[in-house]
Amino acid sequence: MATELEYESVLCVKPDVSVYRIPPRASNRGYRASDWKLDQPDWTGRLRITSRGKTAYIKLEDKVSGELFAQAPVEQYPGIAVETVTDSSRYFVIRIQDGTGRSAFIGIGFTDRGDAFDFNVSLQDHFKWVKQESEISKESQEMDARPKLDLGFKEGQTIKLSIGNITNKKGGASKPRTARGGGLSLLPPPPGGKVTIPPPSSSVAISNHVTPPPIPKSNHGGSDAALFQTRHHSHPTGSSSEWHWQDIKDRLEE
Repeated sequence: MATELEYESVLCVKPDVSVYRIPPRASNRGYRASDWKLDQPDWTGRLRITSRGKTAYIKLEDKVSGELFAQAPVEQYPGIAVETVTDSSRYFVIRIQDGTGRSAFIGIGFTDRGDAFDFNVSLQDHFKWVKQESEISKESQEMDARPKLDLGFKEGQTIKLSIGNITNKKGGASKPRTARGGGLSLLPPPPGGKVTIPPPSSSVAISNHVTPPPIPKSNHGGSDAALFQTRHHSHPTGSSSEWHWQDIKDRLEE
């Protein structure tokens, strides 16, 4: 059934071919075209090579009507179905068969040597393709026969992925924020005690006061602003340049 569905393709067509009746093979030395009557062919016509599946068919047809004269099925090349002669590259011996299973060997020849080359190459290319198809089919069957790996998850089986430092939303550690805008980041104090700042040297006088500007006189006497300014720039008791309340009072009474 599969053979009937396969389509037939044309591999080669040669318009001129000569057919010869050949004598039986006398020995195992092979066929010789010089034993044939090459100047008196028994039939001339057209040769066409077709293929259906893995089998090639050499068909001898009439040039005008296309009627089939003889056909030679070829299942292997080189083989018994097609043989070359020992004394020429333009002549071959083929085995023709009819529908009843009868077969006979005849000789064919081409006037042009290029036609004989094309005939030979067409058969070689076809059976090279058949060999490649057989190897691919064999490898495919071997792959199907191998045990297949079960890479699926079993029931209840889970998988855990760890991607960088990403944690889940619940209970995940938050990433510390970096200071922005040029802010200072304070380092924590060293463990195990307090940090003691050494006292300043006695040879250096430290002055941490600012001399207030003079208070302008007012016709209205003192003002709250002047008093506030004086209080704001007051210094701790004991400073050599501090403003006493008596001095402030004298200024207000002026």
